[in-house]
Amino acid sequence: MKFKGVKLGAGHTGSLSRRMMLIAIAWTAFLLLAGGIALDRALTGLITRNFDEQLDYMLTAMVASAEIGPDGEVFFSRPLGDQRFLEPNSGLYWQITGNGHEDFPSRSLWDRTLTVREAETMEPLVYDSDQFREETLRMMQRPIYLPGSDTQWWFVVAASREELDVQIARIRTILVYSFAALALGLIAMAALQIWLGLSPLRGVRLAIQRIRMTGDTRVTQPLPLEVQPMVEELNALLAHSERQAEEARAHAGNLAHALKTPLTVLNNAAAAHADNLPEMVEREVAAMRRQVDHHLARARALGRRAVGLSRADVRESAESVERAVARLYPSVRFDLDGARPGGRRAMVAIERQDLDEILGNLIENAAKYGGGSVFVTLDAVPDAPQCEIWIEDDGAGIEPRDRDKLFARGARLDTNKPGTGLGLAIVRDVVEIYGGSVALDESEDLGGLLVRLSLPRAAVS
Repeated sequence: MKFKGVKLGAGHTGSLSRRMMLIAIAWTAFLLLAGGIALDRALTGLITRNFDEQLDYMLTAMVASAEIGPDGEVFFSRPLGDQRFLEPNSGLYWQITGNGHEDFPSRSLWDRTLTVREAETMEPLVYDSDQFREETLRMMQRPIYLPGSDTQWWFVVAASREELDVQIARIRTILVYSFAALALGLIAMAALQIWLGLSPLRGVRLAIQRIRMTGDTRVTQPLPLEVQPMVEELNALLAHSERQAEEARAHAGNLAHALKTPLTVLNNAAAAHADNLPEMVEREVAAMRRQVDHHLARARALGRRAVGLSRADVRESAESVERAVARLYPSVRFDLDGARPGGRRAMVAIERQDLDEILGNLIENAAKYGGGSVFVTLDAVPDAPQCEIWIEDDGAGIEPRDRDKLFARGARLDTNKPGTGLGLAIVRDVVEIYGGSVALDESEDLGGLLVRLSLPRAAVS
């Protein structure tokens, strides 16, 4: 069963409906074969036992009618009731045999003799015999001591297996046709069940096709409970893609708007042949570079977040950043605490490159604007839902009213030191893209600025 119009890609693992159908056929065949064999044995045994009971009845009648005559030979005091004993080669025979005595056979044996199998048991013995070339016999024999005789007499009754074999063959034919019809019915039912059971998947395919062709944004039709989680994940993926596209459009619009003003200024200055054109070009190009750097940082963070499964070790990143910043500011003392090796590792759901950029901006700012000491605490609140990172310095600090201003693009409170004023703006944007937060406070231990960085923890692998 294939879905019409569906082209399977190179990565498919085969047809789900075909796999389910093969399992249903194999299981049905196994159950019917096992059940058929068991039923055949049961019915065959029942028919055979019924046949043997008839032989036993005839053998009992023979024993009950047998007597010893004056000459020491056995005879029947009354004839046996089955007419077939009197018809030659009728397929039903009896015979009484005793050592030192002539065999006493039924007329149906005509000129043939039944060969008795030696046995020590006194119970009736039943077996198949091929002593007659033209027919297979089902025989029952039993040793008897009759009153008035010391001879052990063997009473034997035999019947042709033809009637028994015909009954068994008829039963097996009925079983074969019945089980074949049952197998076809079960396979047809399994095929119908698979077709109906997989119909919601076809509905999902049609819904996705409708989204692609008509512009719908969600799968809205009701579906079974087993399929609904997949549809919910699909809708979540569509919503995520919409957010990504909307962020990309907004990003492009913001960048275009940010570059429009400097370009207009340069164009007007060039057209007017302004005397300060070189200085104006340098200033406006620097402004455009800041805008491009800021938007590129956001774009990289958005792209890495879309990949998912981001993981980074906070301590490894902090140690790497500390070594780099220490080379730029050799006179600054750095202290790093928390999330020590050998203990519980602090893992955050951020790309390592973005984490390095975030910590690099914050630690470098602390070294640049502090008084010579920088204290970094990793995973400051171990039981918190998010990983808390504190960066403290011993500088002059920042007044509460000015703290929010630092997150604006290009904002700088200290213009005597080099910089573009994009560090904290980029940090805030990248942190928020990953679902974290950053806030400024006053350090109780060093007296300067305290940056509280909160990042989402990575899932435990």
